[in-house]
Amino acid sequence: MSGEQFVRGIPLRGLQAFEAVGRCGSVMAAATELNVSPGAISQQIRKIESFLGVTLLERSGRTVELNQWGRLYHAEISKGFEQFALAQKVLERALNENALVLSALSSVVNKWIGRRIFDWQALYPDAHVRVTGRDREPRMGFDEVDFRVSYGSDVLQHDHYTELFRDWVVPACSPALLKGRSVTAAGLFDYPLLHVEWERHFSPYPSWAEFATMIGTELKGTVPGLSFTLSSSAIDAAVNKRGIVLAQMSMIADELEAQTLVIPVDIRMPLRESYFLAWDRSALQKPYGAEFRDWIIAISRQQASMSRAP
Repeated sequence: MSGEQFVRGIPLRGLQAFEAVGRCGSVMAAATELNVSPGAISQQIRKIESFLGVTLLERSGRTVELNQWGRLYHAEISKGFEQFALAQKVLERALNENALVLSALSSVVNKWIGRRIFDWQALYPDAHVRVTGRDREPRMGFDEVDFRVSYGSDVLQHDHYTELFRDWVVPACSPALLKGRSVTAAGLFDYPLLHVEWERHFSPYPSWAEFATMIGTELKGTVPGLSFTLSSSAIDAAVNKRGIVLAQMSMIADELEAQTLVIPVDIRMPLRESYFLAWDRSALQKPYGAEFRDWIIAISRQQASMSRAP
């Protein structure tokens, strides 16, 4: 069968393609969801039509839509795909029944909580925690998530939450970039600058233009340099000697200790909003659930003290 999977003779990939077209409304949308080409979707559906001996789609130029037989067939096979999704949810819930699942923004996982989680594991070696990086807010009680580290007003989507800490940014760069020279605040603008530009639904990240205003320097026009949507990516670029970044204090502790980053001028700016911890109420009933929440709150208080301007 050359690698093709079949369900009682019907190509499974063809069923998946047809179900996606009917649900998404177009071949293009189905191809995007399944991460294949539109041509592959059309080919798979033709296999289904050939097997059934009936046309399921009305084709007119580049547009297609389900015909009478297609709508009838789609309504029935959709029930099966819904059952597949339900079975996966049941399995995930069973696998995670005794695990604490923490979701956080990707940069927070990469540069903060993902590093601190080893301290938790040392305190509670019998506890099982799974950490996932995800920028879209989960749906508590539906997604397999017990705790969520959110930023700003996004936390209002959840029922149970508390403020963690307000982070601050500071200029940071590789010591190799400075080549042993001391630098003033205004002198930072003589070096390549790295920018962080978060997605639009977040409040804006502190900018170099704001930093210039803070130190009393007037900038003419835009500040050149590379921009990153992830704080962690900009920090990695700074470690790799690509420029100076306004880095979040919570995310560069390891780099400062290892001296892969230094703070040439300790002038800090606060983020516009705080980080929050949200949780599903049932998570506190899991083994170590309440202790895990209290631990995150405790290390966040420590981080607030370390991040704020001296």
